[in-house]
Amino acid sequence: MRDLEDDPFPSTPGKVKIERAYAVNRQFNRCFASTSTTFLWALFLVALIASFLSFQSFVDTSSRYFTASWGGIQWEKQVRTSAQIDRPGGISVLVTGAAGFVGSHVAVNLKKRGDGVVGLDNFNSYYDPSLKKARKARLANNGIFVVEGDVNDARLLAKLFDVVAFTHVMHLAAQAGVRYAIENPSSYVHSNIAALVTLLEACKSANPQPAVVWASSSSVYGLNEKVPFSETDKTDRPASLYAATKKAGEEITHAYNHIYGLSITGLRFFTVYGPWGRPDMAYFSFTRNILQGKPITVYRGKDRVDLARDFTYIDDIVKGCVASLDTSGKSTGSGGKKREPAPYRIYNLGNTQPVTVPTLVSILEKHLKLKAKKNIVEMPGNGDVPFTHANISHAQKDLGYKPSTDLQTGLKKFVKWYVSYHGYQREVGRKL
Repeated sequence: MRDLEDDPFPSTPGKVKIERAYAVNRQFNRCFASTSTTFLWALFLVALIASFLSFQSFVDTSSRYFTASWGGIQWEKQVRTSAQIDRPGGISVLVTGAAGFVGSHVAVNLKKRGDGVVGLDNFNSYYDPSLKKARKARLANNGIFVVEGDVNDARLLAKLFDVVAFTHVMHLAAQAGVRYAIENPSSYVHSNIAALVTLLEACKSANPQPAVVWASSSSVYGLNEKVPFSETDKTDRPASLYAATKKAGEEITHAYNHIYGLSITGLRFFTVYGPWGRPDMAYFSFTRNILQGKPITVYRGKDRVDLARDFTYIDDIVKGCVASLDTSGKSTGSGGKKREPAPYRIYNLGNTQPVTVPTLVSILEKHLKLKAKKNIVEMPGNGDVPFTHANISHAQKDLGYKPSTDLQTGLKKFVKWYVSYHGYQREVGRKL
């Protein structure tokens, strides 16, 4: 008789199948248990990563919020106080580029007559920011709060329009200068085109929609040879990227006026000068170099023709800006939809008396009591034009615009400010 251990087959039928099935199930259960555990760990890991990313996003957002130069209860209080209207029939105005040359003068003028004014400026370093900080201090002394921020910041603009129902926007922020465009063209697209669109988007979405007055430029006339320059002239031949961005701005504002019912007025400034001016302007740098005994570069056009500009004193420009605000009419849209046509206007703001650059230099020499060391060279192909001359008949008719300061008088006022601001003795051209 064979031992049971020797029997390769069990006596109970089906036992092998059961044991084999049990072994397979046990292996499967082990595998499933292992897979389930792995799956659970994977889920846990995904959840952990998601939580971390969410927390990181919260930290980043919070960091941006707490490190921003705007926002908070105290900030909103300053904005509202600055925007307070103090005269019957007054307006509340957001002035962009408020720490700039024209912007600071316009803001002070509006505030002094009782309008509400809030400034916005990014204090970029195109020229010495200390001058912009000094203008900001002057604005603060007149009760004007300047928000430090970029017009391209849509969140900031939305917040400002949420805090104050501005009736008007005076858009003067821009990348200025013709020659600098050769070095940094992207800054002109960023400041003169992208920022304009961002601002117009905020304005068309605001309720109520504000009327918009903004600074175009006489540079849009480009290679136009017909004088004096009129708003009806073609402006399709810009001589510089700066001019091209301003021309683009005119087309963009027209589209927003047509589509969304924004009341828009564009102002073509002609060579603005005066106290608190821009250091990159010729009259400013000439004054600095003459006082420091350094040579100045005087450009000439083709065939040794002297360059000429329609120099316009800052007080006259301010009068034109304020009159544009007062006569702008209302925007006609709400919720981004136009109800009816709104005003769209473009005006020249100039002096109508072009003066050659050599004459400008001789006037400065007279007021500074110093002779200039002049290097006379041919104008390079950098986008400058040989002359500008404004026809202001439309502004005279619609705005009551009437410039009253000639170059002799205006430069005298500028020199008085310059030597005082920089601590010079006028008699000897020497710093105290």
